Amino acid sequence: MTMDLGMSERVRPLVEKVRKMVREEILPADEEYHSLVGADGDRFQFTARQTEIRESLKAKAKAQGLWNFWLTDSERGFGLSTVEYAYLAEEMGWCMLAPEVFNCSAPDTGNMEVIERYGTAEHKEKWLKPLLDGEIRSAFLMTEPDVASSDATNLEFSAVKDGDEWVFNGEKYWSSGAGDPRCEVYVLMARTAPRDGDVPRHSQHSMFLIPADLPGVEILRPMTVFGHDDAPHGHMHIRFTNVRVPADSLLIGEGRGFEVSQGRLGPGRIHHCMRSVGQAERALELMCKRALNRTAFGRPLAKLGANYDIIAECRIAIEQARLLCLKAAWMMDQGDARAAAPWISQIKVAAPNMALKVIDEAMQMHGGTGVSQDTPLAAMYAGMRTLRFADGPDAVHRMQVARKELKAYTNTKV
Repeated sequence: MTMDLGMSERVRPLVEKVRKMVREEILPADEEYHSLVGADGDRFQFTARQTEIRESLKAKAKAQGLWNFWLTDSERGFGLSTVEYAYLAEEMGWCMLAPEVFNCSAPDTGNMEVIERYGTAEHKEKWLKPLLDGEIRSAFLMTEPDVASSDATNLEFSAVKDGDEWVFNGEKYWSSGAGDPRCEVYVLMARTAPRDGDVPRHSQHSMFLIPADLPGVEILRPMTVFGHDDAPHGHMHIRFTNVRVPADSLLIGEGRGFEVSQGRLGPGRIHHCMRSVGQAERALELMCKRALNRTAFGRPLAKLGANYDIIAECRIAIEQARLLCLKAAWMMDQGDARAAAPWISQIKVAAPNMALKVIDEAMQMHGGTGVSQDTPLAAMYAGMRTLRFADGPDAVHRMQVARKELKAYTNTKV
């Protein structure tokens, strides 16, 4: 089978338009936008100026048709393949604000895919439509503070059926996007069968769509990464106390939570990884400019120490990671999620680690400035370090890759 990982003629003009808008309009606005966080006294509210910046950019993108690229439905979206979308995701990785400008932000894209694929007509009218229009935001609630959530069968957040309602109790944390004041809906994984019963362990959990403003839902705190709260997006710690939701909040059926979560995570992991490649490209650009424009000991930084080697190794690493991501995207496009899974696990380890290395070298080239607020590098580093946990930690993905390798040499489970 021919494997074409190149940029198609269909997506090439879209990539050019997105690149132009990111470099010429979004990047210049990004610094001001994030400098205004908390300017009105509340880090989890937007200032009028932030809203003006963001919404004007979104309006420009929408007017040009640069919107909802992730939609595989050709009637409403572009009907792009995963490989084609990967090139766009890389461009959007160049700055934090860019994905939202094109309505391609995490966790919204994954949540929209869940509602599109598994939601009812009512769910789609109430939640999917405003999400597709960029009018509201959403959050994905899975990780819990008291169990090892990398093994999702451990999740203990409780959902108990009571007549025509479900009653929720428990805590979730690292709930990305839940700090945004526009967040109106949660996609939430809950235990609906006892651990010690007769129900198989991968059928003990269910997925729900939950309004964010229900009585009994309490945001306890934002989780921080190296002391940074990622406001106003936020990764929140949330407590549910006897929260009641209608029975129709359940997605596709009781005990099918893992089916929903796996359907959501595959494409999202590729999107994350290709944005990581974009961040690495930006870090390398900053590194090269610094190396040529800064002088020490009478010479440009590029000519000091092993900086030629460092720059070359960063370029090589970026190219390797991009090709691996594109192959994983191609595997996803073949329609066999099981066959694609090991490739997605490979990029989930490789891409963030590569980006961390490139960003770290760029920080080193900038000296003290590199770890300060005067460049985007420190925030990029924190985001990449977090990504090594998001959608499964490195160790879990390495385990999946190793199992696939070992399976060819044994008839026993490894």
